[in-house]
Amino acid sequence: MNTRACASARSRSILWAGVFLVAYGVVRPSDAVGSEAKPNIVFILADDLGYGDLGCFGQDKIRTPNIDRLAAEGMRFTQFYAGASVCAPSRCVLMTGKHGGRCRVRGNAPIAQRLKQSLMPEDITVAKLLQQAGYATALVGKWGLGDADTPGHPLQQGFDFFFGYLDQIHAHMFYPEWLWRNRDKVMLPNEVRSIPVGKNGAWGFGGISTKKIVYSPKLMLDEALAFIEQNKARPFFLYFASTIPHANNEAAEELGNGAEVPDLGMYKDKPWPEPEKGYAAMITYLDAQVGAILRRLSQLGIDENTLVIFASDNGPELKKFAGYDSAFFQSSGPYRGFKRDNTEGGIRMPFIVRWPGKIKAGSVSGHVGYFGDFMATAAELAGVKIPEGLDSISFAPTLFGRMAEQQRHECLYWEYNTDNATAQAVLLDGRWKALRGMLLELYDLPTDPAESNNIVAAHPDIAARAEARLNNERVESENWPLRK
Repeated sequence: MNTRACASARSRSILWAGVFLVAYGVVRPSDAVGSEAKPNIVFILADDLGYGDLGCFGQDKIRTPNIDRLAAEGMRFTQFYAGASVCAPSRCVLMTGKHGGRCRVRGNAPIAQRLKQSLMPEDITVAKLLQQAGYATALVGKWGLGDADTPGHPLQQGFDFFFGYLDQIHAHMFYPEWLWRNRDKVMLPNEVRSIPVGKNGAWGFGGISTKKIVYSPKLMLDEALAFIEQNKARPFFLYFASTIPHANNEAAEELGNGAEVPDLGMYKDKPWPEPEKGYAAMITYLDAQVGAILRRLSQLGIDENTLVIFASDNGPELKKFAGYDSAFFQSSGPYRGFKRDNTEGGIRMPFIVRWPGKIKAGSVSGHVGYFGDFMATAAELAGVKIPEGLDSISFAPTLFGRMAEQQRHECLYWEYNTDNATAQAVLLDGRWKALRGMLLELYDLPTDPAESNNIVAAHPDIAARAEARLNNERVESENWPLRK
């Protein structure tokens, strides 16, 4: 098999960023996936959904029939990773095809430093790439990579249309007073008691809804379905970034329950705590939205020319922040850790890809990939080139059963940044997982998927190789310095 290191021609990345819009073109038909029309691409991203929260990944309490159907009709990946263990950097990796040690946004930032959490004009996103390839592009849901007054605004990063939340703190509220449509505020009849987040509101203002009338995920689905309808005759890219099942953290802190949903549905009479009922109901609500998108694609006759991807941005939230207890559902599956952890529970995600007639139904893949690979995959499917110097490998050969052509990562890299420390992780050859915080840890995932047996002392050669990667994969950032 071919291999490709995490570190790639970095010296050329700045040049490519500058010449992309003028020098990029469509590849010859022989270089593309096929000579047929470019496929539509729908990427559905859940927020804080764990590996084990779906029926097709082993969940037995929460009902997800539509997402399970997605897996039954497509391919389910068992070792696919998010870009980071928290939202903003994970989404940056997804959009730019650069891993967490080289991408622009490597953490969540307070308001006074919000440019640290913004993409810049020179950044090349998958939306820009597809837009240049003739795709209609839309983001519906949560962005987190640039506010209204920054160059990271979605309309400046390749999206023709945007509806939802720019700021992740605003996105805590499921019954907000307003949402964004492009650059305009859409006022809603909900009423909210504003709550500062952090000292003096340093992180923004969340809130507790005192009058709940319009549920924001309902509006987002309406906008997504309208976009599909309006662009059914041309190739389109829809990035449906749901806020479900992320908790309203402010409500959780004050009321003990951060799960906001119109009703508890089938879970109303379960002998469970109320917060856990709400968490399950949120996930089943999202599942119904996935079903609505699939039905609309079928009704419009474009189902067989549409690639649908479902994933989550990072692992499940802890009870102390969410009110509900995701451990009640074993949301991390058989893995250790939660959101903010570089252990498998924080970054290994449910990942499903469906394309009727192209991807074998009911297939399961152990191919090791991560969010950064979406860039190369989308480019191959759309028949366009990508910039040099990315950390992105197309997994299209795996989708179409051409395993002899599938390149593989020699390593994957993650980091989690706080004001006090940088926690790092690498995965070598899809097998050896190294974590570095206070000390170096090493795990053999095939034999120890729960990362319970630190084997640094037993494998000094692999530990040294991992430490070299941890030292060398990261490009220094003024905004995100390495803090040991």
